[in-house]
Amino acid sequence: MTQQIATATDGRQPQEVASDVSTGETESADASVRATCPECSGRIVHDAEHGERACAECGLVLDDDELDYGPEWRAGDDEDADERRRVGAPLTERRHDRGLSTTIGWQNKDAYGNELSARKRSQLRRLRTWNERFTAKTAQERNLKHAFGELERMASALDLPEPCRETAAVLYRRAVDEELLPGRSIEAMATACLYAAARQHGTPRTWPTFESVSRVEIARVQRAYRYLSRELGLEIAPADPLQYLGQFASALSISDEAEHVAREILETAKEAGIHVGKSPAGLAASAIYAAARLTNEHVTQKTIDEQTGVSEFTIRNRYQELLDAYGPHAEC
Repeated sequence: MTQQIATATDGRQPQEVASDVSTGETESADASVRATCPECSGRIVHDAEHGERACAECGLVLDDDELDYGPEWRAGDDEDADERRRVGAPLTERRHDRGLSTTIGWQNKDAYGNELSARKRSQLRRLRTWNERFTAKTAQERNLKHAFGELERMASALDLPEPCRETAAVLYRRAVDEELLPGRSIEAMATACLYAAARQHGTPRTWPTFESVSRVEIARVQRAYRYLSRELGLEIAPADPLQYLGQFASALSISDEAEHVAREILETAKEAGIHVGKSPAGLAASAIYAAARLTNEHVTQKTIDEQTGVSEFTIRNRYQELLDAYGPHAEC
């Protein structure tokens, strides 16, 4: 009975099992010994820069000349690093295949920068055509490819940051997965996703600004945005008027002093609760007009209308109210 119990389930003899157990105990003991310094029992740290393992207390070097898996080159700036880097781009949601496919460049040059012959150029043109076909074989992939192209075009025109573009691509993928696209324009849904992403990242743009870069009417984009927000359960807080101030000030080329006064006007209005129920973009444009009057800068309501998309009627209705809230500093 004792012999049967001691025999391992895989048919090995008890002596073999005991040998394995002792070997495992020895390895664990060696690992614990290596984790401490043999001289002072101090903590062992790894220095990746010099490829060494040394004691943090006494400085005893245990291992050196470790393999460095990093790049063998050095770069002075990001542009130089991009030129020297020989690996592919990171995964991104802004590509229909998440950046896993191969892209054939448009330059008709070889690795040494020499121009290709007419025969090679013709061959490359055919390869590009087939590469485009194979990287987007299904209808869904072609849909994503077209939509992400529109997202990149509009985001570049609006100068939106990279995280905002990634979020817009994620929202569009969710819309495709939830089957929200049938019966709706790809361009309208892509614009709606970009608008929502800009709001989420605190870099909102006005509807007239999106209308200037979108290929569809703004009314269709607004309907798509409301539908997208409802179906995906997007919880987007109302925009802060201060989020529009920087971009409006840059577009109007006002002075730093005027921008500072406009910021104070908006902060005072928020403390008084005047911003509730009103257009954030309208308040920001009106604050700039009020600040320009306070600092004796010549900025007309028509100029603000043309540059920001906020109507003159809105500015006239809001700026005096903002000045009244600003209090004794508002002396026009």
